[in-house]
Amino acid sequence: MSVKENFEKAKLDYERWGVNVEEALEKLKSVPISIHCWQGDDIGGFEVNQQELSGGIDVTGNYPGKATNPEQLRSDIEKALSLIPGKHRINLHAIYGETNGEVVERDEIKPEHFENWVNWAKQHGIGLDFNPTLFSHPKAEDGLTLAHPDKETRDFWIRHCIASRKIGEYFGKELGTPALTNIWIPDGYKDIPSDRLTPRQRLKDSLDEIFKEEIDEKYNIDAVESKLFGIGSEAYVVGSHEFYLGYALKNNKLCLLDTGHYHPTEVVSNKISAMLLYSDQLALHVSRPVRWDSDHVIVLDDELREIGLEIVRNDALDKVMIGLDFFDASINRVAAWTIGTRNMIKSLLYALLLPNDTLKQFQEEGNFTDRLALFEEFKTYPFGAIWDYYCEQMEVPVKEAWLDEVKTYEKEVLSKR
Repeated sequence: MSVKENFEKAKLDYERWGVNVEEALEKLKSVPISIHCWQGDDIGGFEVNQQELSGGIDVTGNYPGKATNPEQLRSDIEKALSLIPGKHRINLHAIYGETNGEVVERDEIKPEHFENWVNWAKQHGIGLDFNPTLFSHPKAEDGLTLAHPDKETRDFWIRHCIASRKIGEYFGKELGTPALTNIWIPDGYKDIPSDRLTPRQRLKDSLDEIFKEEIDEKYNIDAVESKLFGIGSEAYVVGSHEFYLGYALKNNKLCLLDTGHYHPTEVVSNKISAMLLYSDQLALHVSRPVRWDSDHVIVLDDELREIGLEIVRNDALDKVMIGLDFFDASINRVAAWTIGTRNMIKSLLYALLLPNDTLKQFQEEGNFTDRLALFEEFKTYPFGAIWDYYCEQMEVPVKEAWLDEVKTYEKEVLSKR
């Protein structure tokens, strides 16, 4: 049977439960995923005085073909985008600016250093998001930045974040879609601190200074990202979930949840509905922790499906800004982007194809038998036939055919670097 024939047959199964499959696909088309550029070069960036990774971040593996300049990275991203259904966004870090061989300190970065990225984004009709880079730098070697006890160091990073917000604003003005500019810092202590409050007070004061200038949210949206622990900050992280949740709510900023930044038994999916009661929007960085914040390529596991379900069944597709954050150098990097992003989209489609109103009604009625039975039966519904049709309609490879294209790209492009 053809993809279309399989789709029509599968659609009948879903329609028996009142699921409008065509409507689900139309909704899915409108959801952009913010794809992180740093998978393509192992978070190296293009600074002239490039530094070793620090801040509790590690990328393992040495698969051949890593992008070593902006043109290569953009080419690799283009290849990945050609294999992923839908229209998406690209998320940049400050270290991906282009300075024409000039050493530019991070507190002096300007929109002009990202002009090539903007022109490229215009060419492809996509939006850009941004992140200041508060790691892999001599002024972050001791694991402290915005919460540093030294005022000169704090002020340096404050200036960097202010400059980053102006770059986000530039993206929004040029591309006609607001940039999400997200602040994450590595600050913390390896062993038990003797004072938890003072560093948090310094961080609060630093953020207040960074956000002092108002920027129109039609150009730039500010977000802050928490973390539970990291390498070098096992005992204490200044920017905890509670700290940033409180700061975001009080100061009308987005709280960004990274799925790898919590206790191993703590899940982000369970936080989404609670936070949406008090926030108009929230943001995600979707990763896959394996025993720690190890940023594996996301797979279509239970938690990813639950994240998709929480977004869809709570009518929050336009309230949750979905970004990705994983980096694996042990496999083909274009394949990593493709696998992870397609899985994120699959989780949303899976959720859109559930009879969510019926399942909610079962719960309200206390009919937990039917609720569980239906949840389980839908796991083996012909979801794949709907996904294949969506890919075909969006003119990207169906099933694993994308892998052949990646292998060809590796042979013709990546292997020659």
